[in-house]
Amino acid sequence: MSSPNQTFAGTPGVTITGAAGERFEEILTPAALGFLADLHRRYNATRKRLLALRTERQKKFDAGELPGFLEETRHVREGDWKVAPIPADLLDRRVEITGPVDRKMIINALNSGAKVFMADFEDASAPTWANMLEGQINLKDRWQGDIAFTDAESGKRYALNPNPATLLVRPRGWHLLEEHVTIDGEPIAGGLFDLGLYVFHNAKAIMAAGSTPAFYLPKLESHLEARLWDDVFSHAEETVGIPKGTLKATILIETLPAAFEMEEILYEMREHIVGLNCGRWDYIFSYIKRLGKNPRFLTPDRSAMVMGKAFLSAYSLKLIQTTHKRGAFAMGGMAAQIPVKNNDAANEAAFAKVRADKEREAGNGHDGTWVAHPALVPVAMEVFDRLMPQPNQLDKLREDVNISVEDLLQVHEGVRTEAGLRENIRVGVQYIEAWLRGRGAVPLYNLMEDAATAEISRAQIWQWLYHGASLDDGRKVTPELFKATLDDEMAKVREALGASVYDAGRFPEAIKLFADMSLAADFEEFLTLPAYKLLD
Repeated sequence: MSSPNQTFAGTPGVTITGAAGERFEEILTPAALGFLADLHRRYNATRKRLLALRTERQKKFDAGELPGFLEETRHVREGDWKVAPIPADLLDRRVEITGPVDRKMIINALNSGAKVFMADFEDASAPTWANMLEGQINLKDRWQGDIAFTDAESGKRYALNPNPATLLVRPRGWHLLEEHVTIDGEPIAGGLFDLGLYVFHNAKAIMAAGSTPAFYLPKLESHLEARLWDDVFSHAEETVGIPKGTLKATILIETLPAAFEMEEILYEMREHIVGLNCGRWDYIFSYIKRLGKNPRFLTPDRSAMVMGKAFLSAYSLKLIQTTHKRGAFAMGGMAAQIPVKNNDAANEAAFAKVRADKEREAGNGHDGTWVAHPALVPVAMEVFDRLMPQPNQLDKLREDVNISVEDLLQVHEGVRTEAGLRENIRVGVQYIEAWLRGRGAVPLYNLMEDAATAEISRAQIWQWLYHGASLDDGRKVTPELFKATLDDEMAKVREALGASVYDAGRFPEAIKLFADMSLAADFEEFLTLPAYKLLD
């Protein structure tokens, strides 16, 4: 690979500032960089314009306006149309496992028994330069049939089983940059970098293997943002020389504004889309973020916001009805539980929660669901095999569902507690600290957490502080209470981890970032934006 800060030969306008690494030159070829430069020059201006529209829309929400269905796209919602046929390898997605793009994780997930593995460049991966490039190498090796791995410490060898899970890739959202690659002096969008390199190096190999180059697209807030992805897909297909409609996407409905544009999103990507997913954790975060200054939407403890009630139940049912009406899949949400070592009773209690959640999803009409750990694959699989013996439930139209704007905005009932405040602090800070060390999927308190959990944690504290919310014991959430509780929780974390482990970590930076964002006068769109500046 070229040395840092040097323009690549044969790729005018492209500069790499990331450090050299083993095999990086296989990914960052002149031709691949030329492909990325083309995507950037064609689509970055539109991307920035759409992000600016998010900012303008937020000003209206802050002034009291509420989201609703768009009058100007009524013809789309009332029209008679369907998405393109779903490829054979994506027809049965009853259990999907997700995780970061490190080599061992990819092999274990593909071998987990799940129908699909979503390799995640986004919320489950800290976007260090090394993580992003090594992830691309690992995925390239998967399609070249060479992804074996031997653990240096244990000596254990990992290799793919004969029938691995179908692979989907989640690139970064429109808001994130890959600042180690600049084109004409401007950083490339992380999503264009991730998706572009994967398509360029693997699309034809994937097709030759009889599979589909498929993606999960995160954090969209409007059908215009879906239209941009559709343009990117079409141009990428033309450039790499594969038929139009080859690339397929499932879009995560994980922002509040997107829930009001689900049909329009499907319509914009109708040649390239196969489904929508209930991104439940980020959806809670988005609900708080977009409506956070409106006292009507003051949220209770995070534990009270469950999928079977209020705005979460409404959006889940609306998603199932919308997708099936248009011939697309409705994917369920994440079960984040992980096995509890040496505690059978706690394990069974956790698995019972997962089982009940998956029974709700399958019973409502979802076509599949997510798990975060291989041990949960058979638990979720048993539920969907029992309640969905056919490959999917596209025939379950849910015409009985009638979800209103008010239903989609209904706040959950429940109290705010000191325990809830403490949990938000404890989990949020520890996740950020691990993220700053390069880890995006972090086991905390028997749950596999990703960036969405930290976002909910700091968003909820910000909202409670903004409104001076009352806890169930009558105390108001003030900056003084937050700071005192933060200090106390961090002392407890240091004691639990041990002083040497705690002091060797990046807790001072994580605590400062979490506190600054929680106490800020204005809400920061994503904690990963300032945190990215702190990554090594």
